[in-house]
Amino acid sequence: MAWVYLVIAGLFETGWALGLKYTEGFTRPIPTVLTVGAMIISVVLLGIALRELPVGTGYAVWTGIGTVGTAILGMYLFGDPATVARLACLGLIIAGIIGLKVIS
Repeated sequence: MAWVYLVIAGLFETGWALGLKYTEGFTRPIPTVLTVGAMIISVVLLGIALRELPVGTGYAVWTGIGTVGTAILGMYLFGDPATVARLACLGLIIAGIIGLKVIS
C-alpha cells in the first residue's frame, strides 16, 4: 500500500508544480488555494508512504514522478520544448524510478 500512497503523492506533486504557473505568483486566490492544498496532500501522502519505504527510495521516486509529470505536462500545456535529448533524459528518470521500485 505504501507504493500506492507514494504514486498518488507524486501525482499531487505534479499538480502543485503545475499549479504554481496558474497562481501567477500567488496573486490568484483559487489557483493558490488549490496549489497549496495539493502541496499539503502530496507531503502528507509521502510521509505515510515513508512509514514503510526507505526515505531515499521514497523521496527519489516522489520527486521523479513529479519531475517527469511536470515536464511532460509542461510540454503539452505550455509548449515547453520536447527535444529528443529532453525526452531521453526523462526516460532515464523513469528507468531510475522503475529500478528503485524493483530493488526495494
